[in-house]
Amino acid sequence: MGRLAIMEAFMPILEGRTNRLLIGLLPLLLAFGAGVHAYAQGIEWETLNEEVKSLYQKGQYDRAIVVAKKALDVAEQVVGPDHPNVATSLNNLAELYRIQGQYAQAEPLYKRSLAIKEKALGPDHPAVAASLNNLALLYRDKGLYAQAEPLYKRSLAIWEKALGPDHPDVAMSLNNLAGLYDTQGQYAQAEPLFKRSLTIREKALGPDHPDVAMSLNNLAELYVTQGQYALAEPLHKRSLAIREKALGPGHPDVAVSLNNLASLYLTQCQYTQAEPLFKRSISIDEKAFGTTHPAVARDLNNLAELYRSQGQYALAEPLYKRSQAIREKTLGPDHLDVATCMNNLAVLYRAQGQYAQAEPLFKRSLAITEKALGLDHLDVAVSLNNLASLYLTQGQYALAEPLYKRSLAIREKALGSNHPAVATGLENLAALCKATNRAAEAEALKKRAEAIRAMKR
Repeated sequence: MGRLAIMEAFMPILEGRTNRLLIGLLPLLLAFGAGVHAYAQGIEWETLNEEVKSLYQKGQYDRAIVVAKKALDVAEQVVGPDHPNVATSLNNLAELYRIQGQYAQAEPLYKRSLAIKEKALGPDHPAVAASLNNLALLYRDKGLYAQAEPLYKRSLAIWEKALGPDHPDVAMSLNNLAGLYDTQGQYAQAEPLFKRSLTIREKALGPDHPDVAMSLNNLAELYVTQGQYALAEPLHKRSLAIREKALGPGHPDVAVSLNNLASLYLTQCQYTQAEPLFKRSISIDEKAFGTTHPAVARDLNNLAELYRSQGQYALAEPLYKRSQAIREKTLGPDHLDVATCMNNLAVLYRAQGQYAQAEPLFKRSLAITEKALGLDHLDVAVSLNNLASLYLTQGQYALAEPLYKRSLAIREKALGSNHPAVATGLENLAALCKATNRAAEAEALKKRAEAIRAMKR
């Protein structure tokens, strides 16, 4: 769910999309394993895996998929189709598909990897927990939260039993389950898990370890989501300091921390504090990855959000367009990150009254999101909301109303009736009712939204 992009008195709320919990929330596990027998084919498999890892880190996903398929073929020929090394290769290929939003290709590979490990290693082996975690991540990405939760819980139980309650892998698992609850707005469930994860990591790894920085980042983002900015800021600053000290000032993880701290300042309209952090993040990622990496596209999108929020539309537009071009080239035209760029560029055009330019972008963003995630995903609700708000602004009430209602229904089903995102949907529908002279209906919707906003989550 994106940060609220525009709020106007009794006007529709449009929602932009930024990338805030950027890495670390759900780390890859056994993604690039090793350990085949040291003979010629085994060495070839290990070499191919290293190449996959390198290409993955560079954002060259299409080339990585070709190499990962070759590694899978080699593993199957050398050790047979039911060996754990084949499971590792299956996992690698699945992860490459997942990162590009190709969920239909990823899911059967994750499932086959899991089945091999369960049969070869037993149902309570840590490697099985890793596969459960990664399959849960796929379901989380797809918005299938009810399917993800039991996998995360089973994964956590395996790790606690096998490794003890204070092992770093248990901390990782707690972090991931907390992230799932955070996504669903279940903050009271998420917070103690994030905190326990942080405590384990500090005790096991020391207070200055990068994994501690990850936990601090994610706890900070939980507080940002709830508007508890005073709690979030020192956590983000400590996370940034740890990463700079442990990894060096030019590491991509430092860019992540800079982005998230800048986004916190942007949320509070502290533009002069946010801008240099966003710019430094771009500089780090361009130096680390080159100018056409998805991480750079993310950074450009977020700086564009800053300029759009300030009304500096001429500065924002080329950044959005460059971000979109990078993502289309590296991820393909139907990737969700491309939809994000289109949505945000459309919000920019709508703010300038350029409705004819905004509408096709909102529509294409919606189509990509529906195709990738299904009709009932929360990101679909955001797209529906934004297209409806465009129609409301133009007085096209008959087009806006069914979109608002569908968006609201998705949110109520996914998040429950008392989530802040539901309040947003109610407020927008109230604005439409007022515009169409349905004052009593508008007032009832507004009061329900106010009651949700007043709740402590």
